[in-house]
Parts: sequence; structure tokens; C-alpha cells
Amino acid sequence: MKQLEFDLGTVVFSNTLATWLTALGVVVGVAIVLRIVEEVVLVRLARLTARTSTIVDDLLVNALKKTKLIYLLVVSVFAGSVVLELPDDIRTVLWRTTIIATLIQAGIWFSEALMTWLKHYREQQLEEDAASVMTMNALGIIGRIALWSTVLMLALDNIGVDVTALVAGLGIGGIAVALALQNILGDLFASLSIVLDKPFVIGDFIIVGDLMGSVENIGIKTTRLRSLSGEQLILANGDLLSSRVRNFGRMYRRRAVFKIGVVYQTTAEQLESIPKMIREAVERQEKATFDRSHFGSYGDSSLDFETVYYVEDPDYAVYMDIQQAINLELFRRFADTGIDFAYPTRTLFLEKTDLQQRSDPG
Repeated sequence: MKQLEFDLGTVVFSNTLATWLTALGVVVGVAIVLRIVEEVVLVRLARLTARTSTIVDDLLVNALKKTKLIYLLVVSVFAGSVVLELPDDIRTVLWRTTIIATLIQAGIWFSEALMTWLKHYREQQLEEDAASVMTMNALGIIGRIALWSTVLMLALDNIGVDVTALVAGLGIGGIAVALALQNILGDLFASLSIVLDKPFVIGDFIIVGDLMGSVENIGIKTTRLRSLSGEQLILANGDLLSSRVRNFGRMYRRRAVFKIGVVYQTTAEQLESIPKMIREAVERQEKATFDRSHFGSYGDSSLDFETVYYVEDPDYAVYMDIQQAINLELFRRFADTGIDFAYPTRTLFLEKTDLQQRSDPG
């Protein structure tokens, strides 16, 4: 018994063995308690998640699942060090290590919560609003960069680094880099502008100058289009943003205008019946809305009618199917009523002169 008391009373690094064993017990105990509390909280939140449709409990569950074991050990070691007599510099190191570990763990929690929320948002909005999904993805990346930048600055400030001088130095260096990479940075900010302003999204069919195609990818520097003939068109975001873009992906209905001409030999009664025939031909089409049809002008070799209608579908193939059906019906009805379509013709009127009349034996 005396030998045991002697051994536990042995001083090692300013603390007896009994104190070291107590500190070890505190470390193990705190680690076990923290682990148990984590599991209990996760189980309770999981049950709550199953009963509710809110996203908040999902964020908490997924964030807590990312709690690192190394963080629990760091907190446990710090708790165990409280019962020890330690030099001020060692205690300061332990304290700063615990603060940095807490900052990193908090960054992991917030980052995971942000990713969970973005995933939930994508699942709800992907089919309804692809532009918003793309915007939120970009803002999510920016948010994570800002989060970890803040964690880094706080960690550096905690270990005694002059953050103000560091930020000033980074600012000066950033100006030099920006001047050297102004074209690349211009495309980068143009990409962010495209994502935030949403002039087009992936899947839209756009025309830029004499180029046209469906948007396949909006990258950091370039946007890629797939042309009608199959090749890929790569446009710099800066050039794209400064151009006039025609976006057919935002077309909800298509305005169609077509003209037909009939011969001058057409009677007045037939001319009056043509707008009615055209209207009936348009209204027979399921996705077409008639607007107007008029005898518009006298052409060089035809009497011209102009018709306007709307196709309630942006698909170009649907528009062409409707126009074809209208043309075929008008062709049949004109044939049935004896109306002739006009085509370029020229009539020459020959007049005999007095000399020709005297010399003509007839």
C-alpha cells in the first residue's frame, strides 16, 4: 500500500502520477460523453425529421453527422489539461489548438448545411426553374469560399498573425494579378454576371451574331453551344456578354406571318371568301391561335393576302407542322373553289401602228 502511494505521488512534469491519471480519466470521460451526446442528438433529430417536412432538421442532422472524431479528442484533451499544472506557453498552445479545431469544425458544419440546402433546392426547382438552380449553385460556391476564407482569417488571427497586414498585402498582390490576368478575370466576372442575371440557361437555343446553337455548358471562361449542324461552338463569356443575344428558349409562343397571292383573274366574290378560308384553316390546328388575315396589296403579278397567327408552342418543328397543314388545306380548298395561286407572269400588249395597218393586206 505504501509502495502504491509512493508511485502515485511521484512527480512527473510538475504533476503527480495521480494527477496524470485523473487527467487521462477526464479525457476519456469527456470523449465518451461527447460521443454519446452526439449520438443521442442525432437519433432524436432523425426521428423529428421523419415526422416533419421542414428542411431545418435535415440541415442539423447532416451537419452533426460531419462531426469529426479528432475534434472530440481535441476538446477532451483540453478538458483533461484543466486539472494539470502546465506552463503558460503549453496551456496557450492547447487553448489555441482547441479554438482552431472549433473554427474548422464549425466551418465543416456550416459547409455541410449549405450543401444540404442546395441539394434540397435543386431537387425542388430543377424542372421548374433551371436558371435559379444554376444561380444558387454559383452562389453556393461563393458562399463556401467566403466561409472558409473567414475561418482561415480567424485561425490566423488566433495564432498571432497580423491579419490586417496580410489582407493589405493580398490586396496589393491581387491588383498585380488582376492586371496580368485581366482578360481571364473579365471572362470570370462575365460568367458570374451570366449566372446571376440569367440571360440564358443550359438548354436554351440562342443566336449570337451569325452563330446559333443550344447552350450546353456555362463555364468560368467560356460558354459552349451545340450548333444545328452538330459542331460545338465555344464563345468567351466576355464577348458573349457584350453581344446582342436572341434567346429562343424564353419564347412561350411564336408569331407566324405568311403571305399568299392569287391571280388577277380572281373574282371579287372569291377574294372576299379567301380570308374566311384562311381563318378556318388556322383554327383547325390545335396549337394555333388566329389573329388576322387581309387582302393586303396589289402585287406585280398577284393579289396578295397577309395572315398572322400564333403558335402556342416554342418548338420550331411544331410551327412547321402547323404551317404545312394550313398550306395543304388552302391548296385543296382553292382547287375546289377554282381559285388559282399566282406565280410570276408578264403580259405583253402589242399595238399595230398606222403604217403596219396600211401595209397589212387583211
